[in-house]
Amino acid sequence: MGGGPMAGMMRGGEKPRNFKATMSKLLQYLSEYKISIIVVLVFAIASTVFMIAGPKILGKATTKLFEGIVGQIAGTGSGIDFTYIGNIVMIMVGLYLTSAVFSYIQGGIMTSVAMKLTYKLRKQIAEKINRLPLRYFDGTNQGEVLSRVTNDVDTVSQTLNQSMTQIITSVTTIIGVLVMMFSISWIMTLVALVILPLSALFISVVVKQSQKYFKQQQDYLGHVNGHIEEMFGGHVVMKAFNGEQKSIEKFDNYNNTLYSSAWKSQFLSGMMMPIMNFIGNLGYVAIAILGGYMAIKNAITVGDIQAFIQYVRSFTQPIAQVANISNVLQQTAAAAERVFEFLGETEETEDIVDPVQVDCVEGTVEFKDVHFGYNPDKIIINDFSATITPGQKIAIVGPTGAGKTTMVKLLMRFYDVNSGAILVDGHDIRNFKRRDLRDQFGMVLQDAWLYNDTIMENIRYGQLNATDEEVVAAAKTAYVDHFIRTLPDGYHMVLNEETSNISQGQKQLLTIARAILSNPRILILDEATSSVDTRTEVLIQKAMDNLMKNRTSFIIAHRLSTIRNADLILVMNNGDIVEQGSHDDLLAKGGFYAEIYNSQFDAADLY
Repeated sequence: MGGGPMAGMMRGGEKPRNFKATMSKLLQYLSEYKISIIVVLVFAIASTVFMIAGPKILGKATTKLFEGIVGQIAGTGSGIDFTYIGNIVMIMVGLYLTSAVFSYIQGGIMTSVAMKLTYKLRKQIAEKINRLPLRYFDGTNQGEVLSRVTNDVDTVSQTLNQSMTQIITSVTTIIGVLVMMFSISWIMTLVALVILPLSALFISVVVKQSQKYFKQQQDYLGHVNGHIEEMFGGHVVMKAFNGEQKSIEKFDNYNNTLYSSAWKSQFLSGMMMPIMNFIGNLGYVAIAILGGYMAIKNAITVGDIQAFIQYVRSFTQPIAQVANISNVLQQTAAAAERVFEFLGETEETEDIVDPVQVDCVEGTVEFKDVHFGYNPDKIIINDFSATITPGQKIAIVGPTGAGKTTMVKLLMRFYDVNSGAILVDGHDIRNFKRRDLRDQFGMVLQDAWLYNDTIMENIRYGQLNATDEEVVAAAKTAYVDHFIRTLPDGYHMVLNEETSNISQGQKQLLTIARAILSNPRILILDEATSSVDTRTEVLIQKAMDNLMKNRTSFIIAHRLSTIRNADLILVMNNGDIVEQGSHDDLLAKGGFYAEIYNSQFDAADLY
């Protein structure tokens, strides 16, 4: 058989923290398919039983053949009874054919169960991702979440699809073969069983040694995948800073460790079958000698010896597989535990039972003594208070890390405040449904997010039921219609990572058109014009002025020249509003705002 099957059984090595609880939960998931699993169990046992019966029946044919040949040589018999042998051959064909059909059916059913469970787990994970707060993703690597959706679910699926039936057939084979061996000769069976302690000893040594290498292999496989994803994600930056050599060195370090652990783990697991075969061969020698002696004494027939040797040969492999059942279940439980842990993560607090109705939001926003920290022990927004009336254009300025973007995240309820309240039209935003609340906002971020679809669908993302005419109208308002029509397929051009003929600024224009299409009551523009040239910025500024009429607008900007005409400027520093007023009033005060404003022009003069 070689080392292949054992290598597959030994994959992994990570142990679950709570094996019993995890397997109990996995069985609860499987209970939905209990009828299918019972059918699989019955068919797997039946298939194995038919296979086990074969050698003993075949042994009768061997005995009849042997007796016929000996009788012919001695001149005391009538020759070989081909009719008897032919009947046995037909019985064997029927047995093995039935066994194959049962095996095929149970394999198909188990595959169906495994795929349905895999589908269910991945669906639950995908839905869970949308219910998790942003706080979770702030502290969790994206690759870690991806690993649970792919690797861990695949591990559970593979165990159900392959190892589960293998466990059933292995246990059935061991029990059935033992019964058949004892029915032939209890003495020879005891001799054959002497090899079991020796086999168990060697297997335990190999498993103990290989376990740590399998664990290391899984860890460094994750490191390699994470490094490749990171480097390709920032490929342009990496090449721009001549980071190829450093990237290769880091990859080689991970890859060398992965190679070493993978080689050792596969080598050790590959030793399983050769060791089992060697020990098994020692058993065959002892059985052959004892069987020959008993045949001379007429205590056993030649056919039974042949059948017994076949049983012994088919006995060693399931023994090795059963020896690895613990490892397979540990690996499966570890993977399932990671999936269940993710599904059990704390979700966003549920929406209020009797939410505020949002038929007509005017756009009044009030920050009332807001305190917030991503870590409760480190508050970064302190006693933030401000009142914005409908239709006002509010600029939020300040140095990096002052808390500008954090205020926007709080406003859209990506996070909840630690204390205080944010009110929209006099209602605490926690009394809205999140979906209803966010429907009132249009957002344009500094990073232009577009997905793999046509330009038309990317703009329509702002309002999924918008007509093509409404999409085109939004594009015209964003001064991007002319540019789109110059593209090869116009509005039907598909955007993806390889779209090199669209600049970052042009992508930003598309996201602005998307915000325009959503027709929100409240606008949030987070450095919306930072990625465009001066000429494009002027066009966007005009479009924004039209868009912001009669809408409450929050503008986060570093370039203070872009927010001179704001109705109110909130100047933030270290989480506090240190100044507020109009552009002219703040300059006249000569305070922190004036200092930032003048420093930008001083910096510009250097060029």
